[in-house]
Amino acid sequence: MSPIDTDTVAKDVLAYIDASPTPYHAVRETARRLTQHGYRELDERETWTLQPGDRVYVIRGGTSIAAFHLGTTPVDRAGFRLVGAHTDSPNLRLKPNASVLKNGYQQLGVEIYGGVLLSTWLDRDLSLAGRVTVLAGGRPESHLVDFRRPLLRVPNLAIHLNRTVNTDGLKLNAQEHMVPVLGLESAGPAELRSLLVTELSGAGVRAEAGDILGYDLCLYDTQPASRSGAHGEFLQAPRLDNLASCHAALSALLAMEKAGEATCGVVLYDHEEIGSRSAQGAAGSFLRDGLERLVLAHSDGRRDAFYRAIRHSYLVSADMAHAVHPNYAALHEPKHQPLMGGGPVIKSNVNQSYATDGETWAFFAALCRESGVTPQHFVTRTDLGCGSTIGPITAAELGIRTVDVGSPMLSMHSIREMAAASDVAAMITVLRRFFV
Repeated sequence: MSPIDTDTVAKDVLAYIDASPTPYHAVRETARRLTQHGYRELDERETWTLQPGDRVYVIRGGTSIAAFHLGTTPVDRAGFRLVGAHTDSPNLRLKPNASVLKNGYQQLGVEIYGGVLLSTWLDRDLSLAGRVTVLAGGRPESHLVDFRRPLLRVPNLAIHLNRTVNTDGLKLNAQEHMVPVLGLESAGPAELRSLLVTELSGAGVRAEAGDILGYDLCLYDTQPASRSGAHGEFLQAPRLDNLASCHAALSALLAMEKAGEATCGVVLYDHEEIGSRSAQGAAGSFLRDGLERLVLAHSDGRRDAFYRAIRHSYLVSADMAHAVHPNYAALHEPKHQPLMGGGPVIKSNVNQSYATDGETWAFFAALCRESGVTPQHFVTRTDLGCGSTIGPITAAELGIRTVDVGSPMLSMHSIREMAAASDVAAMITVLRRFFV
């Protein structure tokens, strides 16, 4: 395999993140890159006709996508090599009846999606993006929107009115304190549906305010992703968790020049941050449905072909990992303190918050060794709770051998997160080896 240039892939992952302010946009950008590399889209409503070596992808719900490079050997004999990640990140999302008039301000009501680090959303230049469904020709029709400009702000409370904030901490009530300001009532109406109509018009979609039937809209930080550090060693960006893993999985798959024996693929799910219980989440049928249909088209046709294929298969669950925090090192397990720039992290938890076991740990460690990469390890402190991933969910759903890994980062679930540029190249290198 050709070596990966750190600066090139660092620039590319930042571009991928900037193009993906919502899961809808992440899937669109992923599909665009797949199409550029010869992948064709499959429709779940249609019959799939496939041949060895085919490159295909399928989208469900507009926010989850799975892509496959079919192997030269039937899957019941060679199995699948899969990388799973997720397209969603914690954020603020608009309520259905979002418009609020209060004390002379026009505001928009929001819900908290996932485990948001709320304080980081204060005093940021926020915009709106997502999906809008309109009535067109008597039928619902969905379109993506992105305002791409500062539109909203959740203002902090002045220290003069909260004198103990620096000693007692900032206490935020999601219902009362996280309502973003859209405008001044005295400046004239700024009705959300009218703003959406204007935005749709700029994209060539003709609609009236009354034509808007529904929307799924997310707030996001308008500050672009960037490099920082004395030598440019850091990435500062929103949604690194987990778009950086989506980018690594996609990049590794697209680097395949020709089909191998096994069928290789990536599945990028929505709704991981809220438990994965949805039609397109890891707890749903999206991946199983896709794999079963691939088996029907690419196996010996026996009824047990799917089960035999799974027994030949591996899943790498790729989700960002906690790097040791220099100001809070005591909160980390003493002998499991991953460092940014130190390479991929193998994540373990005996209570199955991560799906890694000794066998799959060894499997990924061997891939790292073959790639010239040294892995790190993460285990949470025994007296602290542990987050989870799509790994255990997918492993339980399919019975597939699974390892949980990720690149180390700081500020996880902040509006703006931090990782190391060199870890992007290291993760892609190992995942490329996995697909060989």
